[in-house]
Amino acid sequence: MAAIIRRDGVRSFVLFTVGGMGLALPLDSVLEILRPPALVPIPLGPPSLEGLARRRGAVLPVIGLRRVLGLAGAGTRGGEGGTVDGETKAARLLIIRHTGQPVGLLVDRVSGLSAVDEDRIADSATAPDPSIDADLLAGAILAGDGAAGEGALILNPGPLIERQFADLGRVTAGSADFSAAPQPKTVAAASQDEEQLVVLTVAEQEFALPVAAVREVVPVPETVTRVPRARPHLLGMMTLRDALLPLVGLRMLFGLDAALDATADRGRGKVAVLRTAEGQVGVVVEDVREILRVPRERIDPVPPLMAREAEFEDMDGIARLDGGARLIPVLSAERLFRHGAGNGAGLGIHAQGREGETAVAMEAERAEAFVVFRLAGAEYGLPVGAVQEVLRQPDAVTPLPNAPDFVSGVTTLRGAVLPLVALRRLLRLPEGRENGGDRGRVVVIAAGAARAGLLVDGMAGIVRIPDGVIGPAPVVSQAQHRLIRRIGAVESAGERRMILLMDPAELLDMDQLADLLATV
Repeated sequence: MAAIIRRDGVRSFVLFTVGGMGLALPLDSVLEILRPPALVPIPLGPPSLEGLARRRGAVLPVIGLRRVLGLAGAGTRGGEGGTVDGETKAARLLIIRHTGQPVGLLVDRVSGLSAVDEDRIADSATAPDPSIDADLLAGAILAGDGAAGEGALILNPGPLIERQFADLGRVTAGSADFSAAPQPKTVAAASQDEEQLVVLTVAEQEFALPVAAVREVVPVPETVTRVPRARPHLLGMMTLRDALLPLVGLRMLFGLDAALDATADRGRGKVAVLRTAEGQVGVVVEDVREILRVPRERIDPVPPLMAREAEFEDMDGIARLDGGARLIPVLSAERLFRHGAGNGAGLGIHAQGREGETAVAMEAERAEAFVVFRLAGAEYGLPVGAVQEVLRQPDAVTPLPNAPDFVSGVTTLRGAVLPLVALRRLLRLPEGRENGGDRGRVVVIAAGAARAGLLVDGMAGIVRIPDGVIGPAPVVSQAQHRLIRRIGAVESAGERRMILLMDPAELLDMDQLADLLATV
């Protein structure tokens, strides 16, 4: 590239268009020009915020210049989780730096780079444009002769970004670092008279595993590598954070379906990652429905007549829910793969040797586990220690007079009153649901004596995120910074996910939330 400001009095600019308007930025202010990547929406931001993008390990907010300038066709996301529409296929992202924070400016088209003589650069007042505030302009390029003679208005990115994000980049390094910020208050370990269970579905039947045995729950990858001459229940291998993970189909292991387990073939379902004596193993299930906290007195031992049979060796008990109308077998992660060992249907593989187990233990020490849920096309996470249980949304909710608008009402949970927080309203997201007729979930969080249920669209599972890919979230507003301080970037089986990590202690302070959101 040519020098930014040449000694012969020529300056270089990036020329682009927004809504048919010719605009320019000094080349030295532009770090990169690239095609718009997939954007993740973040709530409580200004209207011009298109979402968040990840580039070179950094998370950056993306501003839509059409939105800033109030032009028709503003916005590139086709609804929740949408993509760039046909009219803006030529769109580009200009990455600039503002007070140390990278920011993306979404434009319609980049016209090119142009070297402009100093005598063609004038004060913006000499070429006024009533559609753009003069404070957002640094000057104007006057029209000249030749192919590169088109005029353009030179944007001043500093004031433009300041108007959208008054707090962006102003948080000090110490306060942006979540380890230095106030930590969320977490619930104490489950009391001895309760068991926390993850409820899975296999062939439309419910099974449960202790939360302590499940390292994480991730989506089934689109592609699974088959293992030659493997037993039918050994579906193959996938990659999870640069390590091989064997996949076991519970349908086949339990003999619930004579056909080959189709879940892994079609890239659907979930993989519950268990740590066993033979290393890490992924069990493929259709769905992860709930996380329940069940009193131990409601988990009965397997009846003696069944306990004598080898097929029931992998069960720790049977949970009685809903007054006994709902029975869920509780599986033992330690004995699960002994199922059918007598007839050669056991696991029969060693996922890792001692070195692999040591690496897994070291990785576990450097990672945090989160309960991840879906909301308005994005994924959010809460620390596992702050989540008591995950339930189906109740059929009826009792209204709570004089409550903030984001409190849907109250329900009862084991005889105690539980306030329900509508996260879509709290985060100023559009009303609606992304999963059709399936009811959403209630994520029950607690800190000390405070408890609340968060109404969410659906569950994505339990995800263990390495510390190295968790970073501070850009500050798009003070309200967002209080509720969402960190972002986890997860890559597994070729899938890239950005998970917005919420602070449970802030979610439980209803009075502070009401005051905070009054200014949004």
